[in-house]
Amino acid sequence: MTTCDSQTMDRALGALSGLSFGDALGMPTQSMSDQDIKTTYGRITTLRDAVHEQPIAPDMPAGSVTDDTDQALIVADLLIQGEGHIDPQTFAQSLLRWEDSMRARGSHDLLGPSTKLALEEVRAGADIASTGKTGCTNGAAMRVTPVGIATPIKGDTDRFARHVYESCQVTHDTLPGFQGAALVAAAVSYGMDGADTHQALQSALTAVSGMQVPAAWSPKANVLTRARISIDLAQASMSISNDEFEDRLRAECGSSVEANESVPAAFALAWRFAEKPTEALLSAANLGGDTDTIAAMAGAVLGACNGVGGFPKDLLDQMASVSKIELAPIAQRLVNLRNCQDGRAQ
Repeated sequence: MTTCDSQTMDRALGALSGLSFGDALGMPTQSMSDQDIKTTYGRITTLRDAVHEQPIAPDMPAGSVTDDTDQALIVADLLIQGEGHIDPQTFAQSLLRWEDSMRARGSHDLLGPSTKLALEEVRAGADIASTGKTGCTNGAAMRVTPVGIATPIKGDTDRFARHVYESCQVTHDTLPGFQGAALVAAAVSYGMDGADTHQALQSALTAVSGMQVPAAWSPKANVLTRARISIDLAQASMSISNDEFEDRLRAECGSSVEANESVPAAFALAWRFAEKPTEALLSAANLGGDTDTIAAMAGAVLGACNGVGGFPKDLLDQMASVSKIELAPIAQRLVNLRNCQDGRAQ
């Protein structure tokens, strides 16, 4: 393996590891308020068991991942099978099988509102082209990282936009759904090319602003505008404490499942903690709201820009053991896809 290949593999594994590690760190606190997190856990400083009262993942052991990682690995598998493309019908059926398997194991309420609604429509026989037209949450953004790893953005942003859209269409066929996913995927892809975190975030905003896809319009606040504001907030807040920054982020950005809050929050955290990836994910885990997804998205970007060495190996090993996931072979296959696509249109 050449040095260049080794660095690319390190960043690919970093992106997948950051996504799943952030997911696992945020698992015990998801859908909780910041005050409830403080009362229940004090402050999250490492992987923690979920308490019985956890509203989404009660009693899950420390190191467990959630639907963020599961669905990202489904996307990765479909990209590998489809040689860089995702067939929407196949994707819908894969999500349905995954949901059925989770129900069979006793897990419920794991799906976000947009994905849940779209899959209910698919089960009822709806045409794939008609689903996802109200999906403005972050389900597409949380699972899109493999697209960013496998698809170069430099030189062919139209191709990149098409590949991201393929991963959104079934459940999040809206402008906010697409833009949220495209921002995360683009930042990951720029990181794969060697950009540092600040460069990747800024380049992603510029690239996505020019992308055109046939996604449904939404009256909700623009994801790109909110992401720019969140980065401005992070830049202006570098001199204040982490607690103060989190307070401002909750008040001025928000941390809900909406793409126009959670993706900008992830970008703000990645910007503030550009060289301290684990601190970013711990901050996300303590933020309140959609903590696991915000941490997963920030982790994917930071991992792509810093490599897997930006995260503590002992905690990554714990997460991999508890959740029974092996990310290196998947990362390698996605890198192989990227190498095949680099320099040629699809």
